[in-house]
Amino acid sequence: MNVTIVDYGVGNLRSLRRGLERADADVEVTDDPEEIADAEAIVLPGVGAFEECMRNSAPFHDALRDAAADTPILGICVGLQLLFTESEEGAPDGVSASESSRGSSDEGSESDGETVEGLDLIPGRVERLPRGEVKVPHMGWNEVTVERDHPLAEGIADGDYAYFVHSYCAAADDHTVASCDYGFSGDGATGESNDAPSGVGFAAVAANEAGNVMGTQFHPEKSGETGLRILQNFVDYARQYREPASEATAD
Repeated sequence: MNVTIVDYGVGNLRSLRRGLERADADVEVTDDPEEIADAEAIVLPGVGAFEECMRNSAPFHDALRDAAADTPILGICVGLQLLFTESEEGAPDGVSASESSRGSSDEGSESDGETVEGLDLIPGRVERLPRGEVKVPHMGWNEVTVERDHPLAEGIADGDYAYFVHSYCAAADDHTVASCDYGFSGDGATGESNDAPSGVGFAAVAANEAGNVMGTQFHPEKSGETGLRILQNFVDYARQYREPASEATAD
């Protein structure tokens, strides 16, 4: 199975590549939109601020949107966030996204009240983690809770740990495959209502209705056995997804 990692200049992709190779994938790293359009399976990484990642990945947006119709896509960290409809993360007036995200993995920047459009491949809005209830950016190991069946979560159990580095997230909803809860007490991801019960979660793993576009808020390549299982699940899913097409071609 050939897996294509989209290279738009964000972060070190070596660990991700090694993880996919351990899952028995033939990995290609490319910044060529045509190669992305022809890929058998696509991984969209992401490090930094949402707005900057959307800007830097702009040459690939058409290819990614077209691929979403018939290609397995996995977004990781900000790569997952890019798959959602929009994000409230935006640079303050007079400060570039590059300046505001420099030196961070997903620290991002304060919202100026506007939203930034995402790829809109998974319905949802990316919001800031609640102020005062969790250290932002959040970095560390946290438990995940499986919310529904999906091939990406095969073999993942409630209480398995994954490694997160982020300041923004999408509130858990019907597209959530697995959630995470930092114990904040708000309504949805933003924690604005202190009347809500503790334990309101966010999407740690999400997928579109068709199931072929998916992602993790955590970094599977840094999440030990849980992360390796996620990468293996994606490769296995992509292989099975492609088998009917291969059989039809052979016939």
